[in-house]
Amino acid sequence: MSDQNRFLLSEKDIPKTWYNVQPDLPGPLPPVIHPGTKQPVGPDDFAPLFPMALILQEVSQDREIEIPEPVREVYQLWRPTPLIRARRLEKALDTPAHIYYKYEGVSPVGSHKPNTAVAQAFFNKQEGVKAIATETGAGQWGSALAMACHFFGIDCEVAMVKVSYEQKPYRRIMMQSYGAKVFPSPSDRTQAGRNALAMDPNHPGSLGLAISEAVEMVATAGGAKKYSLGSVLNHVLLHQTVIGQEAMKQFELAGEGPDIMIGCIGGGSSFSGFVLPFVGKELKNGRGTRFIAVEPTAAPSLTKGKYIYDFGDSAATLPLVKMYTLGHSFIPAPIHAGGLRYHGMAPIVCYLYDTKVIEAVAVPQNPVFEAALQFANTEGIIPAPEPAHAIRVAIDEALKCKESGEKKVIAFNLCGHGHFDMGAYDSYLQGKLDDYEYPAAAVTEALKQVPVL
Repeated sequence: MSDQNRFLLSEKDIPKTWYNVQPDLPGPLPPVIHPGTKQPVGPDDFAPLFPMALILQEVSQDREIEIPEPVREVYQLWRPTPLIRARRLEKALDTPAHIYYKYEGVSPVGSHKPNTAVAQAFFNKQEGVKAIATETGAGQWGSALAMACHFFGIDCEVAMVKVSYEQKPYRRIMMQSYGAKVFPSPSDRTQAGRNALAMDPNHPGSLGLAISEAVEMVATAGGAKKYSLGSVLNHVLLHQTVIGQEAMKQFELAGEGPDIMIGCIGGGSSFSGFVLPFVGKELKNGRGTRFIAVEPTAAPSLTKGKYIYDFGDSAATLPLVKMYTLGHSFIPAPIHAGGLRYHGMAPIVCYLYDTKVIEAVAVPQNPVFEAALQFANTEGIIPAPEPAHAIRVAIDEALKCKESGEKKVIAFNLCGHGHFDMGAYDSYLQGKLDDYEYPAAAVTEALKQVPVL
């Protein structure tokens, strides 16, 4: 076991392939269903939205998919990212546990999102796409795609959830600095937005609704635009596995492996990118590693949702996906973890949770920010509100080790910094944050609008 704090790799250690967990799952994922025909969709059904290379990655059963060299060249701007042992946090907690975090906040836009944004922009460029529309919650995904589109000469338009548009103006400015057009969702630019505003002129927005607006912009552009999604889909999770593959090499340098791996979940991309290479190894060899997905009590998809077919967007325009869902009409409370305010979850994450390969826990935002400040005051990094959820549970697990005396290795993915989230920290420090518990009755009501297959 090393006494180092930071475990660093060189550029030659950037993975040359993405890891696809699908061939290693106990069984196939449930098919995606066309809402009209009620039959499984094929590649042609997705062709209006995505370039064919991404569609083929979505359904691929190849365990490894080559990372194109132009994508790896852009990755070199920030990858490999460091794995860091949080010794000061360990000391403050007086725990025998070893705590590690993989720090994705070193990317140019400060999060893990460019891992897939660069890949998606490349494959769109390869197919001759000139413009992409997307949505963003907290702005991390929008920032990443804006940067990637600029690198590959593609126009980018972003529907940003209105409450985040107002809470995080600097994320908007960052997107605009890369040349993207950004507007708050719901808007009067689409029928989905106009319908939402007619129901509630003060509608706070949701990721599901912003997805509807972005998809509608593509559908009405006459083939002039494609759509891009920053989470949930299989190819997105695939691209993020560079995180976990690097972490595997870094734990070899550390001389130990994780007993518990933790990540936040909104759509599932950062958690999956971190844990899926280890999940694949676990499914083959069974080391006994625990994988804990952490979500907010305000949007508890796994812990309170139902595992059924539902739409991925609020306007019910996308195909039906089997996932843990709160219902596509779900409108989340305006918590500061904007990237976690989604009604559903990545099908791969849902499958792993349903088969009990991974665990899930929901936590309220005040304890999350308490943990975030404890981490900042020991390790020096102010985390984004989203990965602060993982920090909360990592601290809880480390304190359990203190009680039991067990020397477990705990690892979490710090998928972004909080430099654009000072408004959230200000609210916490002033005692103005509310803890939202999404009521079971609201889930039941929202699920009434889900189609029955």
